Amino acid sequence: MHLTHLSLTNFRNYVRLELSLPDRLTVLQGANAQGKTNLLEAIHLLATARTPRAAAERELINWLALESPLPYARLVGETGEGRDAEKLELVLELASNGGSNGPVVRKQVRVNGAARRAIDLVGRLRVVLFLPEDVDLVAGAPGERRRYLDIALCQIAPTYCRALGEYNRVVTQRNALLRQLRDFGGDQGQLAFWDGQMAEHGSVLIHRRGTAIRDLDRLAADRHAGLTSGSERLHVGYLPSPDPDVLIGARSGAQIAAQRQRLAEARPAYAAVSQDEVRERFLAALCGSHAREIAAGASLLGPHRDDMAFTVDGRDLRPFGSRGQQRTAALALKLAEVQLMREETGESPLLLLDDVMSELDEIRRHALLDALAGVDQAIVTTTDWGDFSPELLGQARTLRVERGTLLLVEPVL
Repeated sequence: MHLTHLSLTNFRNYVRLELSLPDRLTVLQGANAQGKTNLLEAIHLLATARTPRAAAERELINWLALESPLPYARLVGETGEGRDAEKLELVLELASNGGSNGPVVRKQVRVNGAARRAIDLVGRLRVVLFLPEDVDLVAGAPGERRRYLDIALCQIAPTYCRALGEYNRVVTQRNALLRQLRDFGGDQGQLAFWDGQMAEHGSVLIHRRGTAIRDLDRLAADRHAGLTSGSERLHVGYLPSPDPDVLIGARSGAQIAAQRQRLAEARPAYAAVSQDEVRERFLAALCGSHAREIAAGASLLGPHRDDMAFTVDGRDLRPFGSRGQQRTAALALKLAEVQLMREETGESPLLLLDDVMSELDEIRRHALLDALAGVDQAIVTTTDWGDFSPELLGQARTLRVERGTLLLVEPVL
């Protein structure tokens, strides 16, 4: 699962890059806006077919390439060795027929030279990426946490990825029917088919998320204890939908926070029951919500409305945690994700850390460096060589990034 070589053409500020990577640790140093994060983003894109940053995929194509007759960006990654070797290729082409929304980006995917779907990239190169803005995993909107879970679990389990695609399709179709029933009336019995489909695919997501968050809770608590010298206790909880207690009757921010905390601390929801039981519970909840959903013209229950809660010593970090506590919890979660992938797949993912050290105090820096010792392959970026000990840098490949160019250098400490 190691990434042995990366090739970029017209990606962000990289006009051309050929980079061979060692098995253990690579440290990239450079000033801001030189391309450090862009390189990590490229690897994440090759692994998941999704970018963690760009609002529009056309932003990924180098601005000089946009002036050519056929604007494109090309990413190629080589993984493994011998019989396990694979070549992953992703080409982004700017098409002019985007309609009123302007140009659109088309993806072409190849695995070992054969054309594949974008979804076929997922799971071939597993990565865990931590960006400074990932503090929003704790402090941001529920959609950020659902997106995080989906990317992590799609890399672990292809069945989850397929169920997610089917579930999203069903929700779109069911929402269209709900709007039709609201605006024009009709036979509500038409919902029965879509209820069954939604429960069938949604139960896969709910059950898998429940078990994953249960395991992440265990692993993240250990990592968090190391990052805080045992002074705080982190708990990660699942807030699933449907759940009759989630926010029903809560009117104030304090009431909502109290309910989130109670659910997160007290209920390992859907992790201890079978997927069949989850499906039956979900289906019953859907059948009982038709009147409200028709009035809203949207599906109000289901994993598309799930959430996670992070508590430290019983306090919900989303409304009550400091920025430092939220960042430490997010980092502990990412390190726990590395362990989860190793436990689930038998292989360690590639860990990508973007300028994390500058946001941590001395104790947390030492704890993170200790955690890096247990990772098979990692790429870490920094603006300051002094963030790392001479011993660690002596074991790493050290590169300087300058305006989309990588230079092999000896660190200046």
